[in-house]
Amino acid sequence: MKQAKNNVSRNTFLISYKLFFALLGFSSIVTEMAVIIERGKFNAVNFFSYFTIETNILVVVTMLMSAVAIAAGKNSKFDLLRSATTVYILVVGTGFSLLLSGMGDLALTAVPWDNVVLHYIMPVAVLADFMTDRPRRRLGFKKALLWLLFPIAYAIYALVRGGLTGWYPYPFLDNRTSGYGLVVIACAGLGGLVLVLSAAVVWLSGVPVHVRQRQVMQSKRGTTGH
Repeated sequence: MKQAKNNVSRNTFLISYKLFFALLGFSSIVTEMAVIIERGKFNAVNFFSYFTIETNILVVVTMLMSAVAIAAGKNSKFDLLRSATTVYILVVGTGFSLLLSGMGDLALTAVPWDNVVLHYIMPVAVLADFMTDRPRRRLGFKKALLWLLFPIAYAIYALVRGGLTGWYPYPFLDNRTSGYGLVVIACAGLGGLVLVLSAAVVWLSGVPVHVRQRQVMQSKRGTTGH
């Protein structure tokens, strides 16, 4: 009985946590949109072409789905999605800190507080969520390699669209200011970052066998009343 109560309490906490940060991320995105619209500078395609925005939308959706799955007792169905999302949002936090934090004239930093939420708070919140609610079984690195598809597709999209329209979401993708060499280095560096973070997430995934066995034994004792 005690174990069952602990599980209910833990699930309640996880659901509340995920819903809170999903709402925080969503409200930050909406606020950014509202402020840029008010300034008369809103371009929908440009706005949703930021990796930060796309990733935070993915975070919001994933956290909502995970919260519903926990309530239904099926959270493990989203292990791969949650792990991939963790990698992407950590890229957002790390990449912004290293490459963009000193550039205050970016359209995406229209509201300072939202900038902090989207680039700093959400990455930490998602990492904490992953560590607290880790996949029960170790993920395979071969499957994790598929997580590269989104960043690669994004880079191709941003570079091709930038070449056609003259607008790039990030300065390090603009060959007119950075040069092709630096663009290649930046993309390769971010690709390497995705690989490193993916390896770390795979390594952190999975509850250790001895912990799983202890949890099973505790659950059995709880159901027998001993």
